[in-house]
Amino acid sequence: MKNSWKAKGYVDEPVPQEIDLAAEIRRMCKEKNAVVLAHYYTEGAVQDVADFVGDSLALAQWAAKTDADIIVMCGVHFMGETNKILCPDKKVLVCDLNAGCSLADSCNAEDLKRFIDEHPGYQVVSYVNTTAAVKALTDVVVTSSNAKKIVDSFPQDAKLIFGPDKNLGGYINSVTGREMLLWNGGCHVHGQFSLEAIIQLKKEHPNAKLLVHPECPAPIQALADVIGSTAGLLKFAIENEATEFIVATESGILHQMKASCPDKTFYPAPPEASETIGCQCNECSFMRLNTLKKLYNTLKYEWPEILVDPDIAEKAVRPINRMLELS
Repeated sequence: MKNSWKAKGYVDEPVPQEIDLAAEIRRMCKEKNAVVLAHYYTEGAVQDVADFVGDSLALAQWAAKTDADIIVMCGVHFMGETNKILCPDKKVLVCDLNAGCSLADSCNAEDLKRFIDEHPGYQVVSYVNTTAAVKALTDVVVTSSNAKKIVDSFPQDAKLIFGPDKNLGGYINSVTGREMLLWNGGCHVHGQFSLEAIIQLKKEHPNAKLLVHPECPAPIQALADVIGSTAGLLKFAIENEATEFIVATESGILHQMKASCPDKTFYPAPPEASETIGCQCNECSFMRLNTLKKLYNTLKYEWPEILVDPDIAEKAVRPINRMLELS
């Protein structure tokens, strides 16, 4: 292993220009019995070459059942950890160790442990966007797809801590009638949508449906025609008779929406900084670290590999499995 690779967190070996990256990735997958899983928020070229594209719940479900020897998780670091926890005997790779998550970073295990100790008698519901160490302190993991269903499975008088996303937690409180204690965390992508720009888009496109992810702040949720996970928003766009949609989530999902609904029009909701940076899309810089070149090198050299401390993994797998059972 080259020291420079370890320092950079990804393999940066040059790739000959004449190589068909997508074809070579598929060839190596067959040769090595590997599968490529990609989140909806990765770039379109990565989604197109993947064996399966989905949201966090679907990716976890797919990882749990695959018979591949190698899993390449094109997403962010906690997704690779989740795959490794569910598949301890498989080699789990990611394209770039620098692909972190602002939401996961907003809640570290030491702080959460202290918060739990301050609230005896509470059970912990953790969003999947968390580190393995945080999951190890958790009673059940949820995704935006199944959070309501899983929270509803608790007795109405159960004392619950929900973290780390305060916007998702607030939304689940509103639709379940609960008063869960909310960790004060959030996603930098969903937190920076411009309310004013969305209102203007709605004026410009009065027939467009506004699709909003529950990680968005409450004022944006209040404008939504539908609130849901990435998979839920995609399903709505496919099934609804509307032909125009404003999409308030990471813009990578537009690739699947356009592919599934070529006769419909999708407008990405812009971030607050769009006027100064000249970009009308809200992209996750971590997700964009997944590229075809890095994916090719990751498969070729079988690095970077995700490893999880066995003691943490043993504790973290229980709330993940509980989620999968309840889903």
